[in-house]
Amino acid sequence: MTAIIDKFIAKKYITNYLEEDLGWGDITTDLLIDQQVSARAYIKAKENGVIAGLPAAALVYEILDPCIEFFPLVKDGASVEAQTIVAELKGPMNPILKGERLSLNLLQRMSGIATITRRLTNLIKPYKAELTDTRKTAPGLRYFDRYAVAVGGGVNHRYNLADAVLIKNNHIKLAGGIRQALEKAHNNLSHTMKVEIEVESLEQLKEALNYEADIIMLDNMPIEMMRQAVEITNGRALLEASGNIGENIIADIAATGVDIISSGALTHSVKALDINMRIE
Repeated sequence: MTAIIDKFIAKKYITNYLEEDLGWGDITTDLLIDQQVSARAYIKAKENGVIAGLPAAALVYEILDPCIEFFPLVKDGASVEAQTIVAELKGPMNPILKGERLSLNLLQRMSGIATITRRLTNLIKPYKAELTDTRKTAPGLRYFDRYAVAVGGGVNHRYNLADAVLIKNNHIKLAGGIRQALEKAHNNLSHTMKVEIEVESLEQLKEALNYEADIIMLDNMPIEMMRQAVEITNGRALLEASGNIGENIIADIAATGVDIISSGALTHSVKALDINMRIE
């Protein structure tokens, strides 16, 4: 999947982030650093990982002061070793310092997401399954989290609740069952939309197939049950494996023949990559 940061969309988010961080102004920097002081600064990865978020970091400084020059020295998606300088900045140090924390926060989180995504996608390369994210993102950061997943080699699930139909257990209970939920969805949905439904057993899987689900999520199924689900489905719907999927088990899940593997851990508990900034 192509990873793109749209400046029009990203600028709105980053402006809000800057307002949150700056408040009424950076008291310390404004007291100590004259507006005319210029220098160079370097952004360095302090550990091995996959870099993501350089366009977002550059946009932080573009918003703060267009006089700041931002030079990425690697591309997003590059695997780097510890102590690699990934970007150089040149210009007035007052606004550079004001944007330091936000730019690093974005780079660290996004690079952490891209790093774990790359690690997991490499584990399932021998199989057809694709790794996807979920809506388990930090509020306000989903746009950038999803971009980082794509940079790492994953694909994106639905962006929000208006993006696609995903019928989960509570929907099924309230609708009266799998048949009722699927019939109501199909009868009232635009022809442009597909319908995904969550199942927990092979019996539910068969019912979902009978009522023409397009995508079926296998929720916390044991691996052997997933294999049986793939055989039963026989290509009639896409199968998505979901629930507590980690490095120790993801290759075994992919080997069952499922089409999609979704992991909330890509974004909900990501370890940020250690990245810092130093002034020359």
